[in-house]
Order: sequence, then C-alpha cells, then structure tokens
Amino acid sequence: MCGIAGVIHRGGTSGIGAEMTSMLQALRHRGPDSTGFAIYGTPAEGDYVMRFKVAEQEDMASGFDIHARIRGRLEEVDRRLAELGVTVRDRAVSTEYAMRYVISHDGDLEHLARYVEDVEGTEILSLGGALELVKDLGDATVVSEQYDLGAFRGTHGIGHTRMATESDVDIRSAHPYWAFPYNDVAVVHNGQITNYWLMRREMERRGHRFMSDCDSELLAVYTAHNLAHGVTLEESLERSVREIDGVFTYLVATRDQLGMAKDTMAAKPLVLYESDDLIALASEEVAIRAILPQEIDTTDPYDEEIRVWQA
Repeated sequence: MCGIAGVIHRGGTSGIGAEMTSMLQALRHRGPDSTGFAIYGTPAEGDYVMRFKVAEQEDMASGFDIHARIRGRLEEVDRRLAELGVTVRDRAVSTEYAMRYVISHDGDLEHLARYVEDVEGTEILSLGGALELVKDLGDATVVSEQYDLGAFRGTHGIGHTRMATESDVDIRSAHPYWAFPYNDVAVVHNGQITNYWLMRREMERRGHRFMSDCDSELLAVYTAHNLAHGVTLEESLERSVREIDGVFTYLVATRDQLGMAKDTMAAKPLVLYESDDLIALASEEVAIRAILPQEIDTTDPYDEEIRVWQA
C-alpha cells in the first residue's frame, strides 16, 4: 500500500532531513521494506551533487569478492569522470556501496550520467544542483541514520515508505525516482499505472533510460521529459491525469517547487495541511502530526486535483 509524504517551506530553510524522517517513520506501517528521501538544499553556484551506488545492499553478504568489485567500479567511475574533465570537489562514502560526490562540470550532464552508468553495477540515484536522493532498505530511522540525514537543512523534500508488491525488494525498486535530462526532479507515488508498459516503450523510443521495472519510475521519466521540453510543472501534472491510466496519487519536486496530482478515481489517499509558511502532505494525517503536534486543520484533495507550491 506504500506511504508518501512531502514538505515545503515558503519562507526559507528548515531541518528538512529530520522532518522527513519523522513523517516517514510515522508511515512505517504502510511500507517497511524500504525508505527513500528526495531533499533539496541550497545549491552552490556551479556545483552538482551526484548520489550513486555501485552495488545493492544484499550484495554485501556475498563475500570478499564484492568488496574488490566495488573498489574496481569506483576506480572506473573516477577514471571516467576525469576523462570527461569533471572536477570532484568532495567525496563522501555513505555506505560501502553508496557514494556522494560534489562535482563541477560545464559539459553535457546527460552524457556524463550515461557514461558513468555504463560501469557495471553502477546507478546514479540523483544528479542535480539542489537535489539529494537517498534510498535504501529499512525504515526511515534506519536509513536516515545510515546516511546522516538528520542534520540536513533545506527548503523542501518528498519521501516514500515502500511495501513491495510487483517488483523486488532492492534499492533499484525503491522510491523516489529521478530521471535525466531534467536536473533536480524527483517523484514518489502510491498506486498502480495500468498503461505503464505502453508509455514506457514510448519514452524509450524517445531515448529515455529506465533502471527498474517499477511503474512509478515512469512518472519521473515522464515529468523530466515534459520539463525538459518547456512544459511547466503544473501543465505536466495536468497532462498526466489525462494520459496516464490507473489509480495513483503522486508527489513531484523540482529545484524550487512541490506538486501533487490525483487520478480521476481518487482511490489513493492524501491529506493536505497548508499555512502561510508551510505545506505538508502525506498518505495519512499521522505523518503530518509527527512534525505539527498542535491542533491543525487538514483537507483531502479531490479527484483530478492538481496543486503546485513554490519554495
């Protein structure tokens, strides 16, 4: 059944990492298999943050050989970045298999991403100026502590707790999803897309890449394609309700916006709280109350409702 949540501050930055952790932990009962965060900080001019993995968590139990392969993959990633003239300003090891690089590059970011992902076992989780995407197996507290997200400050974020139904329990199948060529876009989704394969084949014919067989990834690719072609986020959300079949509620975040869309049946739950300074959304009100314990008024967005908020 999965759980989704999102927060956006209209007046500046906040402890978005801690807020998203509290909200997603409150939704743990909706999806204990994996947890993911897409959080947006203050970008440094000219720099990009690249979050990537070179193995799956379950690979780590396969013995010494996996450690040797990981070292080899990281060396090849570094070699390819140097070949493209990329300056790596900072390297951080989040786990044995997940890395955070701060890079400077004035070339084609899509070409960079494709070249790096050609390295065996490597997947870029996000590459952007403001976005940092983290996802792994376990509940929100486990993943947040593992990746040191509690101190992360930013303007907005979205997140997901997953109960695996039609795809594997692994990082690749966990939400949120990011897609190039549009930087800083991330999507979380609760529902099922029934024309997934038809739309996926169309996106693949247009040159887009898919890293999983999870239908939710389509929403990230679809959104990134639209935004890269000059469509506004609000227009993309409106199109999705007409063009995507199924029952779905999803949240999408960009560098400075947070949006939501519900399908024509509105079968998947979403609760909304809105004030002058803060917007919070979640599958259940308990997640919003995890960061706003005072008495609050919430609403339930109706069928085909589209909303976009600015950071």
